[in-house]
Amino acid sequence: MTVSGRRRFVLTRKTPDGVLQQIWAHLLVPHALRELMVRTAAPPGLDGDRISFIETLRSARRSVTVTLGSFSP
Repeated sequence: MTVSGRRRFVLTRKTPDGVLQQIWAHLLVPHALRELMVRTAAPPGLDGDRISFIETLRSARRSVTVTLGSFSP
């Protein structure tokens, strides 16, 4: 962590195309998780803001890592 308490954003890719891909991933993953939260909340008539972002993130991680080969980029 930095002095301000925020995590540092580190790009691990070495090529310009790889860096661009990583930046897009950092921008799109939170958006995709929010969309998942809204879609999950809709059928029972809940507000999407009432669903935990952290729990959604953990659930998405489990579903991708538990079911190998089910997610293809």
